[in-house]
Amino acid sequence: MNKLGIFINFWEKNWDCDHAKYIKKVSDLGFDVLEFQAQALLEMSKERMTELKKMADDNNIELTYSLGLDPRFDVSSADENIRQGGIEYLKNIVERVGFMDGKIISGVSYAGWGCVPRNDLTGNKEPIVERSVDSMKKIVKTAEDYGVTYCVEVVNRYEGCILNTAAEAMDYIKRVDADNIGVLLDTYHMNIEEDSFRDAILTAGDKLLGLHTGDNNRRCPGRGHIDFDEIFKALAEVNFKGRIVSELFVAKGGEVGRDIYVWRNLEKDLSEAALDAEARHLLEYEKNLLTKYGMN
Repeated sequence: MNKLGIFINFWEKNWDCDHAKYIKKVSDLGFDVLEFQAQALLEMSKERMTELKKMADDNNIELTYSLGLDPRFDVSSADENIRQGGIEYLKNIVERVGFMDGKIISGVSYAGWGCVPRNDLTGNKEPIVERSVDSMKKIVKTAEDYGVTYCVEVVNRYEGCILNTAAEAMDYIKRVDADNIGVLLDTYHMNIEEDSFRDAILTAGDKLLGLHTGDNNRRCPGRGHIDFDEIFKALAEVNFKGRIVSELFVAKGGEVGRDIYVWRNLEKDLSEAALDAEARHLLEYEKNLLTKYGMN
């Protein structure tokens, strides 16, 4: 069965938090994977990273890492100083992911998160894509040295302009031309940009190395209108073996609410106990879909 995971900020309103607490929590809940923002690794000592890795191993939890790249390090920028600074910044992050024996990093890690062209009325993004590809060729070489696979995440038009569809992602990784680069699709973003969930998944095919799940409202799958039967059936068609990590944002306030634009609480009860219960429901919901479509 595919490994099932959850993003730490289902519970937390700020990006940095007590990672040790959630390693234990998601293990107790029955998940296989805990994902959090990779930037936090830059603030940790090697001793702290070693402690967290041991705790994850002891609790049979795989740690995976996502990234919403700070615009100060935009590797698609026309400003060469910003671009080169971003390349070094991402090289440092993948080195730390490698130190944690991490296998995968995903997210908007190929451009500044939320950076979209606002002054060019032509809508021509090719120069931006070209600069990103050039930067990524350098970054993935470092990632390869540390055994890390780089997954470029396809996001909606409001969070980036480079990769909005699976087809664009496939063109992008073809241009980067590296063995350790793949595609991560996210059901929330697919709901906005793709004509068909199935077609997008089939387009990514064997380059689909990870999946983020979340309903149209960023609540747990099954709590909105997305057809997850279509999605899991398509995953079975491409023989998807990757991690399925639920990336959910349900509370207003804090850094997360600000950055994700959550202006109202999406759950009636945001107590830790209630969120834990919802996480258990999520896990059962996705396990049932894996079983239904023969993915176990």
